[in-house]
Amino acid sequence: MAFAEKMKESIVSVLPIMAIVMILCLTISPIQTDLMLCFLLGTLLLIFGMGMFSLGADISMTPIGNKIGTAMTKTKNLPFILIVSFALGVAVTVAEPDLQVLAETVPHIDNSVLLITVGVGVGFFLAVCMLRIVTGVKLRWLLIAFYGVVFVLAAFTPGDFLGVAFDSGGVTTGPMTVPFILALGMGVSNIRSDKKAEADSFGLVALCSIGPILAVLILGFFYSNGDAVVSVSTSSFTDTAEIGKAYLLAVGQYMEEMAVALLPIATIFFLFQIFFLKMSGRSLAKIIIGIFYTYVGLVFFLTGVNVGFSSLGSVLGAELASGPTRWILVPLSMLLGWFIISAEPAVAVLEKQIEEVSAGAIPGKSIKLSLSIAIALAMGFSMLRVMTGISILWFLIPGYIVALVLTFFVPDIYTAIAFDSGGVASGPMTATFMLQFMIGASMAWGGNVLTDAFGLVAMVAMMPLLSIQMVGFLYERKKKTIVEEPVLYGDDEIVELWEVDAG
Repeated sequence: MAFAEKMKESIVSVLPIMAIVMILCLTISPIQTDLMLCFLLGTLLLIFGMGMFSLGADISMTPIGNKIGTAMTKTKNLPFILIVSFALGVAVTVAEPDLQVLAETVPHIDNSVLLITVGVGVGFFLAVCMLRIVTGVKLRWLLIAFYGVVFVLAAFTPGDFLGVAFDSGGVTTGPMTVPFILALGMGVSNIRSDKKAEADSFGLVALCSIGPILAVLILGFFYSNGDAVVSVSTSSFTDTAEIGKAYLLAVGQYMEEMAVALLPIATIFFLFQIFFLKMSGRSLAKIIIGIFYTYVGLVFFLTGVNVGFSSLGSVLGAELASGPTRWILVPLSMLLGWFIISAEPAVAVLEKQIEEVSAGAIPGKSIKLSLSIAIALAMGFSMLRVMTGISILWFLIPGYIVALVLTFFVPDIYTAIAFDSGGVASGPMTATFMLQFMIGASMAWGGNVLTDAFGLVAMVAMMPLLSIQMVGFLYERKKKTIVEEPVLYGDDEIVELWEVDAG
């Protein structure tokens, strides 16, 4: 049953983090009992919400993307394709749960302003992606050009916007956006019949993740809100009824917010249904049920995250950074990173994708190991930034330079998959728990949260670009060595050049 499978994936994703947090709270970092109860309730809602949302996205978002992409293709009208792609990019991004969580966390930018800014960035670059699929321009040159613009702007953008901008690029490649954009790309790529059309449908997520970075960097030049401050949530409840009341109020709030967030994409779909798709009643009913699952999942996910889950992350980070336990923060962050990526359900999808591309030559275990090492390092470097105040650009600029240089040495398909895979790594656990953990540690350490803690998602999203391309590079070298290595025969060996018919 699909529902049971999605719930299992959610449990596997959340359980390792829950276990580590419980061990810490019951031993070296005691917290208030009400906060722990709130965390456990939040974890249950998070698991249920993730499961429902994933099921709904599979049933509704992926088919919607594919069908709209195919319908747009049949019109053969490029301006229409670009305009609709822009509108879809904005609509699907605003409903992205990881972005909703980030918007709640960022103190100095209004929620709506950040959501709209990021949405416009994704929308613009989704239109660029459609143009690329139609024209067949190489992904490598677009990545080099746009990342060049990103780092030029980053040099002049206020520091408070730098980490948030790069984090915005990471969170938009989440469980809502990725399946939809990939399906849309596959639908539109049908306009071309050459062999590279399918390969060019990869790389959409890579380009779309640049849009939010550029949009928020540009916003930094114009937007001013200096009064906002970051605070660690230390909510306390006198009894269990108060906890229940807090959850009920949050459910009501997110029911309204998510209805508004999902309305644009539902409206666009129904307009396409009326004028282009004309699906059967059964198929339409299935997608409507999928949208309902997505809606319910988002409400429970965000309620669990914001009431119980992330608040404990910030408190735990602050507690560990306040005493002698501060010296375990870096190895602990690396351990959490290892388990987060190992348990991420989307990693299994990526493993399968790369095994298919390499015709089984690159085993899934190699991908999983390389990603686990990469994300553990990303978490460790991020905590090091919290403790030292090193600018994120000292990590991102060399990292992206190496990643872009590698594009010249690996096949295009590996480049596309590597840059797409940022969404795999920067999943719900990174945006919800780990970012709050870093914020709490940064405040206790006395650092600047906006410049030191934000940027975590960006670090996590960057590392797969290096690890997957390196795996692809090593695989290509190994393949060439096998092909080029001559077969040597001894002087006394008999080499049969033809078969003798014994009959």
